[in-house]
This record gives sequence, structure tokens and C-alpha cells, in this order.
Amino acid sequence: MKMPSLFLSALLAMAAPLHAQSLPGDSVYHLPAATQDADGHPVAWSSLRGQARVVSMFYTHCHLMCPLILENAKSVQKQLTPDERRRLGVVMVSLDPARDTPAAMREVAKRHRAPDGWQFLTPADNDVRAIASVLDVRYRFREDGSINHTSVLVLLDAEGRVRARSEVNGAAADPVFLIQVKALLAGP
Repeated sequence: MKMPSLFLSALLAMAAPLHAQSLPGDSVYHLPAATQDADGHPVAWSSLRGQARVVSMFYTHCHLMCPLILENAKSVQKQLTPDERRRLGVVMVSLDPARDTPAAMREVAKRHRAPDGWQFLTPADNDVRAIASVLDVRYRFREDGSINHTSVLVLLDAEGRVRARSEVNGAAADPVFLIQVKALLAGP
């Protein structure tokens, strides 16, 4: 009789960490998407879990809103304390995997002087729309190769839940969004 109870105890002990690691139902990290970073290394979308993040979608060949998205995110980060900056990740996700190669992503990061630690991710072709969907980013390709898209910064908590959104209208950070970022970082 002791053998089954030991077996049951062992199963429960193994299941406890799995339960503790389960994602909230509204986490964007449930999406099984594949991306690659600006060095060409694979990055699972779910691996972003564990840190609050500001995430946006853009494409490297954009000359209008995408540079403003980058500058707006930099403006948010500049207004944080050094400790807050360490605790907030910034992720830029491509809408155009065909042209946003690792080299193109590195070049845009360099050209826009992206701070150290920012991640530039290019999803697999079949994962772009899914990531855009969970972030509520709408987009469509135009005949001239440009992409009409929602220009937004999305604040995710460490578990991948959307906590705030900021429509990008210029290079300066939205003060309300900045308050929301600071409040999330100040929380437990």
C-alpha cells in the first residue's frame, strides 16, 4: 500500500511546478509562435515571459510611422529610472519577414540608436498575423510594398497580459502610458 501513496506523492510533487508555471488565460504567450532575433537565433514567442515589456510591430522599410514608433518607445524608456529600465524589456516585431532579415533588423536598430537590450524579432511568415492578432495590430500590404498598420505600443506584464496601449502619434511618449508603465513596474 505504501508504494501507490509514494507514487501519488511523486506525481503531485512533479505537477506542482507545472501548475505554478501555467499561463493566465489571457496571456499572449499562449501563442506557439516562432521568431528569430537580429542575430538570426530562434526565439520562441513564449520565451518573452518573465519580464514586463513594451511591444510594437513595425517594418524596416517604413519611412513614416515606424521611425516614430521607435522614437516613441525610446522616449518612454528615457523617462524611466535606471532600475525601471532594467525591469522593462522592449521588443520590436516585424510585420514583413520577407524583407526584415536579421541584417535589416540590425541596421534599423543601429540607424535609430536603439538602446542596448532591445529585441528586434522577425516572426516566421505564418506567425505574423497571429502575433498581430494577439497584440490587436491590424495591417495590410499595399501595392507599393508599404504596409498600412496600427501604430501602437503595447504594455505586457511579466505573464503576457496586455495592461495598456498607446497609439503612436509622434516621437514623444504619451504621459498616461508612461504612468501605466511606471505603475506596472512598481507593482509586486
